[in-house]
Amino acid sequence: MQQEQAPTRSLPLAGATNFRDLGGYTGHGGRPVKWRRIFRSDHLAALTPEDQALLAQLGVARAVDFRGKAESAAYAYALPGISYHPLAIEPTVVQRALDLQRTGRQLTAQDAVGLMQDTYRGFVHDNAPRFAELFRLLLASDAPTVFHCTAGKDRTGFAAALILLTLGVPRDVVMHDYLLTNTLYRRPEGMGSHAPEEVLAVLWRVQEEFLDAALHKVDTEFGGLQPYLVDVLGVDAAAQTELAGRYLQAA
Repeated sequence: MQQEQAPTRSLPLAGATNFRDLGGYTGHGGRPVKWRRIFRSDHLAALTPEDQALLAQLGVARAVDFRGKAESAAYAYALPGISYHPLAIEPTVVQRALDLQRTGRQLTAQDAVGLMQDTYRGFVHDNAPRFAELFRLLLASDAPTVFHCTAGKDRTGFAAALILLTLGVPRDVVMHDYLLTNTLYRRPEGMGSHAPEEVLAVLWRVQEEFLDAALHKVDTEFGGLQPYLVDVLGVDAAAQTELAGRYLQAA
């Protein structure tokens, strides 16, 4: 008997390069994450009519937008049949980079890595209410959902890591999913042309050190994922069981 082929993780959209499915990874009790329920992406403002038709075919019913106010205003979108949930996390890296440059200092790749790590540490505490709200949405309904920011790599990457870790996906697999951005994401032409290319290569890609900075903060300041989920994000044991029931395949 022919084995059924797993769905594709990366979806071929003309207007987004980093749109992908979180399904298929093995979670608690050896149960895989359900396919076609939770998607992550770069921004959705450039989707073509064909892209929108594919999203409709996938049953996507909710879009969660982590972009800051100026970002979402510059590239606004409304997709028919998809409810829109803005959970703004203001981008800080560019501002910090500009502040450094104003001191007359030439930004290096090492500076950029440090800025990115600081940004990820900020997600853990400063932006916790937005990630808590994402979990509330996932618990409210298991309608297929896409969450995104601008490039779908940092705010989105941390959110995806939290979801997968909560569902019991091992950390090394979560890191592998996080790093897929480097294979998929295409930087828009002419973006950030004022910085040296070695700096842009850091800012427009992902590195293990970025996500590790956030997870290290979760471990050292909050005592690990479990206390962080319960005490900071309000995702208690019952909620975690509910999430596993909704988003993991039956044993």
